[in-house]
Amino acid sequence: MVSDGRNPMAILVTGCAGFIGSHVAQALLDRGDEVVGVDNINDYYDPNLKLARLARLEQRRGFAFERLDIADRGGMEHLFASRRFRSVVHLAAQAGVRYSLENPHAYIQSNIVGFQNILEGCRGAFTRGEGCAHLVYASSSSVYGGNAKLPFSVSDSVDHPLSLYAASKKANELFAHTYSSLFGLPTTGLRFFTVYGPWGRPDMALFLFTRNILEGKPIQVFNHGHHRRDFTYVDDIVEGVIRTLDRPARPNPSFDPAQPDPGTSSAPWRVYNIGNSRPVELLDYIRAIEKATGRSAIMEMLPMQPGDVPDTFADTTALAADTGFRPSTPVEEGVARFVAWYRSHYGV
Repeated sequence: MVSDGRNPMAILVTGCAGFIGSHVAQALLDRGDEVVGVDNINDYYDPNLKLARLARLEQRRGFAFERLDIADRGGMEHLFASRRFRSVVHLAAQAGVRYSLENPHAYIQSNIVGFQNILEGCRGAFTRGEGCAHLVYASSSSVYGGNAKLPFSVSDSVDHPLSLYAASKKANELFAHTYSSLFGLPTTGLRFFTVYGPWGRPDMALFLFTRNILEGKPIQVFNHGHHRRDFTYVDDIVEGVIRTLDRPARPNPSFDPAQPDPGTSSAPWRVYNIGNSRPVELLDYIRAIEKATGRSAIMEMLPMQPGDVPDTFADTTALAADTGFRPSTPVEEGVARFVAWYRSHYGV
């Protein structure tokens, strides 16, 4: 446990019981950082999986947990008043493109109100000189929305989101830029591209497909399996998060306000893509799952869902230039690791 609640070396990880958050927290602990984790353990998907991830973290020395909803303004104000954080990795959010069509209010509360509470906590600590020297937060490849030019570049405009989830993530980037510009708070947004791997979310394709294939049940294949996704293994995402966390955003000295680059700024603000840069057609992804499970899929072919995009493809040039890192885990390898974890965790 963290011995001093105001230890300035602690790193705050929100969404620590989530898929990516739990992996990031583990990696930070592995390298000797002290971590304070925040999560509300909601029931968007099976809370038992979140509790299992959290249990692994609570076994680790240097980890402390606060059960808290980031949309709780009073609770977040108390958290930042009672603890000092060297930096913040903000991964808590209401996830899911399709669910945003059913429950839009959840996205406003978590992704807008909650993000504002994070920004205010960081601003207060940063301007008082009490830490929060860098805020790294999860954005999403969904911000590219209706863009047809591939690969998606951080220098592209992202003015045409196709879901409320995507709009909320673009709003995060805009809010962060305002705080970076007004207060000098370094902020970095990371546009994740279809993250998958062990301890993954049950609402995502890999989990759903693996479960149903192993149980001999049909899987729903949208767009008849012909859309492509830049599937990115979770360990690559974690590496990208930590590389950027250790490199606080700085103003771009070449920024030209007459021809503004959407990916940089005259403020200490940046956005990066983190994707494998190897788009895979959904049918090929399913074949990788079939190979790993040793079973054949029963496929129910369906049209494209509202809010979905046909293809995603990350241009990671900016990430590589600034951090020296590019994701590289092949889909076949990553899928096999997930299937092995799934069989072990669920005793299949």
